[in-house]
Amino acid sequence: MANQVDLKEFVTGFVLEADEHLHSVNQNLVSVAEALRQGKPEPRAIRELFRSLHTIKGLASMVGAQPIVDVSHEMESILRTADRSGGRLPEKFLDLLLRGTRAIEERVQAITKVGVSGIPKVSPQLIEALILSQEQFTELTMAPEAEITAAPEIVKLLTSSDKEQILEALRSGKRALLIEYHPSPEKTARGLNISAVRDRLGKFGELVKVMPHSSPKSPTGISFRLLLVTTVTDKEIIDSIETSDEFITSLGYTQKEASVADTLTDEDELDFTPLDHSSIRVDIKKLDETLERLSELVITRSKLAKVAADLRDAGADTRALNAVIAENGRQLKRLRTAITEARMVPLAELLQRLPLIVRGITKDTSKSVAVLVKAGSAEVDKAVADKIMPAIVHLVRNAVDHAIETKEERKKNNKPEGGTVLVQCDDTSGTHLLLTISDDGRGIDREAVAKKAGKRVAQSQDELLQQITTPGLSTREEVTTTSGRGMGMDIVKRTIEILGGSMTVNTTPGSGTSFTLKVPVSVTIVDVMSFVSGGQTYVAPVAVIEEIIEVDFAKLKTSPVPSNRGPQPALLERRGEAIPLLNLDSILKIKESEIRPHKALIVKLNQGIVAFGVDKMLGRQEVVVRPLDDTLVRSQGMAGATDMGDGKPTLVLDLSTLGAAILRESAGTI
Repeated sequence: MANQVDLKEFVTGFVLEADEHLHSVNQNLVSVAEALRQGKPEPRAIRELFRSLHTIKGLASMVGAQPIVDVSHEMESILRTADRSGGRLPEKFLDLLLRGTRAIEERVQAITKVGVSGIPKVSPQLIEALILSQEQFTELTMAPEAEITAAPEIVKLLTSSDKEQILEALRSGKRALLIEYHPSPEKTARGLNISAVRDRLGKFGELVKVMPHSSPKSPTGISFRLLLVTTVTDKEIIDSIETSDEFITSLGYTQKEASVADTLTDEDELDFTPLDHSSIRVDIKKLDETLERLSELVITRSKLAKVAADLRDAGADTRALNAVIAENGRQLKRLRTAITEARMVPLAELLQRLPLIVRGITKDTSKSVAVLVKAGSAEVDKAVADKIMPAIVHLVRNAVDHAIETKEERKKNNKPEGGTVLVQCDDTSGTHLLLTISDDGRGIDREAVAKKAGKRVAQSQDELLQQITTPGLSTREEVTTTSGRGMGMDIVKRTIEILGGSMTVNTTPGSGTSFTLKVPVSVTIVDVMSFVSGGQTYVAPVAVIEEIIEVDFAKLKTSPVPSNRGPQPALLERRGEAIPLLNLDSILKIKESEIRPHKALIVKLNQGIVAFGVDKMLGRQEVVVRPLDDTLVRSQGMAGATDMGDGKPTLVLDLSTLGAAILRESAGTI
């Protein structure tokens, strides 16, 4: 039939929108969990949770995903009751919401693999627990024992969550303002519509509610009443939205007897004020395909540059052609930047679930742990994010299980009963991110680690890192839900190194431990230096090469490292510092060139500095990096392969890993 609906495209749209709302659900669950820890209500987050789940339920019903409809409906019932209680949610009900959210996430993901008809039903035990919890929650349906002092027509439009949010703000010393905004054609022409007003007021505090109504004072006959919780002055608001003090009213409150409050219903108006849409949802597969096409253009440009070089060597005048190639390179770089930015995801969104993960770990233990996330506005490529998130989660779980002490132990050591894990991100010049996972726990027991690793007690932080990332190492005597399985830290380190990043550790007994991960923002198309060693061409990312210097053979010194321990390094002097120098061809165990290396690539690592001798440098360019997924091909120090335009694979070297291996090999002998 010509008018038949494309259900596949419709379901794809459902998955994308459901993911967006699930992001909001997780974000608000974190807010509720934090409020619960502080013993405070969180009415705004409760209401936003209801909105998101109600939307997910409606979308799921449209595509026939009944298991999602079932679980979201029962979760809504709990949230209605929480709304009646003014945004208060007991701990056991929060745990049920977490379980329900995971069930929805799993089924949304399953739709992309098995379709709507193939998603599994929700566990009857979970549905039963959600229904039972509603019966146990009735004692919390009382409204706050206070009353907002405002016009009756305003008060009757407020839910108990709205009232609790305003009361909580007033009790904490903030101001609650009723602002009446009158739109006009003149203001709209200057870009000051209701959406702009919302955005501007949102920067001053929290917008509790936006209520449109008819007003003879407004040039358009319609005005908007906005409830704002803030600390700013009236003048700042007047200047920002072009209004006057007669349209700003301060709200207060009076104590009253508790009574049963109104609750959310499916028919509630959910603030229908129109918003300006400046973004669209795009399937990541489409962005992957776009990046793949760009990669092909980059390879084609390399081939074109090689053809131009061959023509030049044959005596042809290629100046005009080289100018076109150079301009094409600049255009591709701008296109690469645009596509890369489109693939970026905010790191804060990725890390927002960490507090919920920790909550699940500590629920049945005698530990109290708060997770603080400070990601700012940092962004990372989706492909990189998918690889580093499991590593971050593992480090956080390790901190909770190994590092943070029990409440009793912390009290004995004059520490706060609750431990803290901080996940912080810093942007380093747009090419790399520094992620730090730190805790205020007991620190790493070097003797216990050395005993398990069968080595001497680590004398430095770098040596300690090598020991704790030994495959199969675990200091746990018994297996728990999070540790003692003989795997983990080596995989974390390997994951970061495959991305071309690095990891360091810093620990102080009794004070805590921090792991710092340096990871590239994007890894598909990178700037590299190309060079020749042993007659073969290689490339390495520009980001890891600190300097390229000429080798002065007269100043080279022989290293005391015994020859039976591997390649014999020389000592290269650089600004008064002795640096181990090894010919790259000898490290890679290929046929050594008869030409002595005239160039040295200086690579700075956390453990020190190392130099790689190469035959000659070829230049700098952009290349497409392809991973070496085949285990028979993959090797330490190989980050991937690329096509330089000649149709032959060229290895992309991981000089950081090779350098670290050299320094470990020569430790204590130089």
